[in-house]
Amino acid sequence: MTEEAIHIPPPITGYRNLTQTEVDQMNECKELARQVGDLCAKVKALPGIDGRWASIGTTHLQEGFMALIRSIAKPTTF
Repeated sequence: MTEEAIHIPPPITGYRNLTQTEVDQMNECKELARQVGDLCAKVKALPGIDGRWASIGTTHLQEGFMALIRSIAKPTTF
């Protein structure tokens, strides 16, 4: 019986290894972001809405989720 080789990807510049707790938290943030993205799409599909404000709201929510995820990952690069 031979053991199957495990592929370990090379490190990504500016990123560190995350704990399982951090990975779980990031995945929770990403799932909630997906749900919020679905909500944004529903709002944008409503007739007569102000599309400009819907787009601004969507962008700000995306920025918020990116900031939360970055706060967990703590990359060292710009």
